Amino acid sequence: MNSLERFKETVYFGKPDRVFLWPQWIFKETLKRWQKEGMPADVHVNTYFEFDRIETAPISLGFIPPVEAKIVEEDKETAIYMDELGNKWKRWKNREIGMSQWIEFGLKDWKTWEKYKERLNPHSPVRYPEYWEDWKRCVKDRDYPLGISAGSFYGWVRNWMGMENLSLMFYDNPELVEEIINYISDFVCKAIEKAVSEVKFDFALIWEDLGMKTGPLISPDLFKKFCLPAYKKVTDFLKNHGIDVIMVDSDGNNDVIIPLWLEGGVNGLYPLEVAADTDAVELRKKYGKKLILMGNIDKRALKKTKKEVEEEVMKKVPFLIKEGGYIPFVDHSVPPDVPFENFKYYLEIVKNLKV
Repeated sequence: MNSLERFKETVYFGKPDRVFLWPQWIFKETLKRWQKEGMPADVHVNTYFEFDRIETAPISLGFIPPVEAKIVEEDKETAIYMDELGNKWKRWKNREIGMSQWIEFGLKDWKTWEKYKERLNPHSPVRYPEYWEDWKRCVKDRDYPLGISAGSFYGWVRNWMGMENLSLMFYDNPELVEEIINYISDFVCKAIEKAVSEVKFDFALIWEDLGMKTGPLISPDLFKKFCLPAYKKVTDFLKNHGIDVIMVDSDGNNDVIIPLWLEGGVNGLYPLEVAADTDAVELRKKYGKKLILMGNIDKRALKKTKKEVEEEVMKKVPFLIKEGGYIPFVDHSVPPDVPFENFKYYLEIVKNLKV
């Protein structure tokens, strides 16, 4: 099978010739370590590890023009940045891994929303590359799965407004939140309409990151009221254009939101973080073939002994691939405490499992 055939057999609960190997997220600091431990530095990572090829459309759903930021304060280890929209944050200078410390968020009210909206014109010509026609020709007869981004209906707003501010805004100014999320759903559909009308896509990806360790950052009631209509609008749009594999990227524990995602037209979830008590085996037993699963390989186990690496894989992956609709994947980017030999051993085990 080629990668496209293998992908379809996997996500439609068929019989692939082997597990589909989605290219793994890997921190740059991890690759630097692995190169010191023997990994060649002059190779394409996905080719080297024999991951299946998978691509997404080169369409920008970000701010246009891009938001410029400048350093307003710094010391030896950190810098404070401020951008044109009023966001202010602090970051380490020399560390890839680590979240910013947010000091101020730019989206506060109706007035500041207008500034954000100005940069979210779905019809901006530069959302598509100048080589669009050539790209369409290149992907027409592809042998690998092709996806498209379908936006974000909580995560983007949370990034623009801040989690605490958004949580209060659901109650203090619900009309504004509803306007923003509705605008995003319309923006996504209009921005990608040309693409989905001209190219046959195999899947769509929505980014949210709405889970924390013990549950979601938004209650099911609020999600249902504010986000679910946007999901239905976008997923209906995608399905009307032949895209029926729609996956959500959300870290943390999302268990109580899954039924609402399913109601909203989503049928896939990743990366299924183990540290947040997400259990792919239990999800498969609960949702059957309603939900495509990807991930749930505990990144923390990969830094341990090879025996423990094998135990992590074997206690869940054989069952999951037998049931179908599952893609093995480490439950986030592989951190730099994972030895090169351990990661290779993990992949070796997975590749040799019979489906």
